[in-house]
This record gives sequence, structure tokens and C-alpha cells, in this order.
Amino acid sequence: MNDLFLREARGESTERRPVWMMRQAGRYLPEYREIRAETDFLTMCRTPELVAEVTLQPVRLVGVDAAILFADILLPLDAMGSELVFVKGDGPTFPEPVRKRSDIARLEHPNVDATLGYVFDAVRTTRQAIQELDEAVPLIGFAGTPWTLAAYLTEGRSSTTYPHLMTWSWQDPAGLTELLELITDVSIDYLLGQIAAGAQAVQLFDTWGGLLSEARWRAFAMPGVVRIAEALRSAHPELPLIYYGKDTAHLLGALAELPVNVLSVDWRQPLSAVRRAVGDKVLQGNLDPTALLASPDVIERQVAELLSEGSGGGHIVNLGHGILKTTPPQHARAFVDAVKRLSS
Repeated sequence: MNDLFLREARGESTERRPVWMMRQAGRYLPEYREIRAETDFLTMCRTPELVAEVTLQPVRLVGVDAAILFADILLPLDAMGSELVFVKGDGPTFPEPVRKRSDIARLEHPNVDATLGYVFDAVRTTRQAIQELDEAVPLIGFAGTPWTLAAYLTEGRSSTTYPHLMTWSWQDPAGLTELLELITDVSIDYLLGQIAAGAQAVQLFDTWGGLLSEARWRAFAMPGVVRIAEALRSAHPELPLIYYGKDTAHLLGALAELPVNVLSVDWRQPLSAVRRAVGDKVLQGNLDPTALLASPDVIERQVAELLSEGSGGGHIVNLGHGILKTTPPQHARAFVDAVKRLSS
């Protein structure tokens, strides 16, 4: 197996830097769009064979060093009793948002095997499919952080400011904390289920942690991440855990304290500056996703600069956010090839 990603995530020496991309199984690939044209999104998530196929597409077509399970971060909220609906033009929505303490009673702590077993089946099916490749790669499981899941659940849809969440955080912080603790409990069960099914690393997505100041991030967002990380580390001490934060450059002091192996950061700050702030953690990222819209020559120059910025410690090469759907597949391949060639 190509275990470069796992070794780098654990801080071990590697012959070159591993590379993969967030949202690498997605709409920039014609092969993905062909499947998506015939199947709605939730059906894809609930069909292990389709999950395995789209998860492996970037491994076969782009040459990445790790696969990340095709799923959606909001699936645990659906299992908790808040119906998840995908509306054309609006994306994921919750018709009955949870916006105050009394609304929490509508939620439950589900049996994840019964309600999210299709995800675990998808992990097992995907691991089996990966092992049949000419060169197997590790499979990454994932979840949203409790704060980020709460953002979608309270708003009922995607937003840029999440006013309902922010209002709740000021008016009834104890009530919001109750919701966050419930989501944390379910997230631990969910991730342990993914690991038991075969996930070899886990990434936590804190897409909306950057909405908070450091003091408020420590109060609302950090406790759930720490509790998840400690639970996973206790059960699986060798399993790499990655934290990804968007718009979190102002939080680096707090992020350095997280009990995770890898910090994944967006493209807004040079990796050299991040490394000075967080010490000896392995870093992941952080090419601007729009750079893949440039020519292959420009992509190669950007990769060379990124490798220089990431030197001086462990570094998993990735984008600073998800790959854009307008990215030409050959440019994604040029990015991966350049990392492999220039970091060898």
C-alpha cells in the first residue's frame, strides 16, 4: 500500500510529500457528473457501491495519495431527527431548524449503527475496492465539528454569517452548549463507527469556526473538538487525526493546543507563518483552489513555492479549501504530478 499519507500524518520520515485534495471526489470530474445525473445526492450517499466508485475516481484519474470517503457532513444531524433535504438551488436545508433550547428536545442521540450504518457499509465497501487497485491508498473518514454542524442546524441552510447561531450564542450560551454537547456525543459514536469499519485517518471540518473570536472559539467550538480528539485518541492512539479550519488564522494560538496530529489551514496565510505559530504539528494545505484554474506551468510554479513554504516539518500537500467544480481535471492532475515530482 502507498502509506505516504499515514506516515507523514504521524510525523514519520517520507521519501516525498503526500498529496490529496479536499472535495477531490466531485463535480470537476466528468465521471462523477455522469453518475450524479442519474442519482440524487442523498441516494448516492446511502448506496455503498456508488460511494466506493466516486471515492476512488480521483485515486484512479488524478493519482492522489489518499482517498476521502464520499459523504456529507450533515448526515449525523439527519440521524438525530432533524430531516435533511437537498433543495435544487439552495443545497442542504433543514425545514425545521433548531434555534432555541426547547427545540433540542426534538433531537435524539441515535444508535449510529441503525441510523448511519449505510456510511459504515460504504467505508467497508470502499476499503475493499481500494485494496483491489494496483496501488492501494489510505481511506480518510470525516465529520464536521459540532460548532459547524450547529451552524447549519440553527440556520436551516447555508449562510455566510449564521445570524441565528450567533444570536443564540449571545442570548443563551448555556442552551447552545447543551446542543453542542449532544452533537459532540453523536459525532464520537459516528467517527468510531467509521474507524471500526475501516477508516484509517479522520478529518474534522471546522468550516465556520472562523466566525468566532479566539475567546469565543475557545468557549463554544474548542470543547467539542477536544472531546472528539481525546475520545478517538483513547480508542485508537495510532490513528491520525486532522483538524481543518477555514478563516482561522486568528485562532492559531488556540489551534496549536488541539490534541490532533495535523493542522490543515486555508490559503490566506503562508505555511511558514503557520508553522512558527503552531510549533511541531504536521501541516496540511494550503494552495489557493483558484490556482488550479491557471495553466500547468503556473500551477507548477505555485507548487514549488508551496513546497518551500511547507518545509521545515511535516507537510501533507493539499488545497486550502475544496477543489472548484470549474477546475479542469487535467489541471488537478498537473497539481498532483508536480507535487510528486518536485518533492521527491
